[in-house]
Amino acid sequence: MAKGRGVLQPADLSPPDLSSKVLRLLADPFPDSLPGGKKFGDIKQDVSEPKGGSFKKGNRPSATFWSANARNDLLTEGTFAAVEMLQGQRWIPVYDDDDFCLYFKWKLDNSSLYTSLATIEWEVPEEASSGVYRLRHFGSSKKAQHSPIEYFTGASSAFTVS
Repeated sequence: MAKGRGVLQPADLSPPDLSSKVLRLLADPFPDSLPGGKKFGDIKQDVSEPKGGSFKKGNRPSATFWSANARNDLLTEGTFAAVEMLQGQRWIPVYDDDDFCLYFKWKLDNSSLYTSLATIEWEVPEEASSGVYRLRHFGSSKKAQHSPIEYFTGASSAFTVS
């Protein structure tokens, strides 16, 4: 400005778009499939109630869901997993996969290259309130290599923490 030149505009400061030159080391995900009669987000293995009927701090309730390839959409502005607490008549998210106490594990089912499973484990933290909770899974599937993404969700049965 001291030399009488104009101020740089934000468009002048943008880095070049090099996305067309980036090497892709991973192939696109395979299309997703499910066993007959199942939907994405359905429970394969629900939360097992512990002896005594409720989980304590430090316990690890978990559930496994029929899922799809997590690379269909990385959900960078969303979440693959959440813990929800029942408050009145509504389920309120209290933890998600940003929290170190919640684990999201994705794998291919042993029966097929195209069938996926997602396991959500929650290590109940010391600061968790007593109450009724459930585990929730969010994901996206593709019927064919170039078909549009379809989003789905699933939830475990409710369980108590004391």
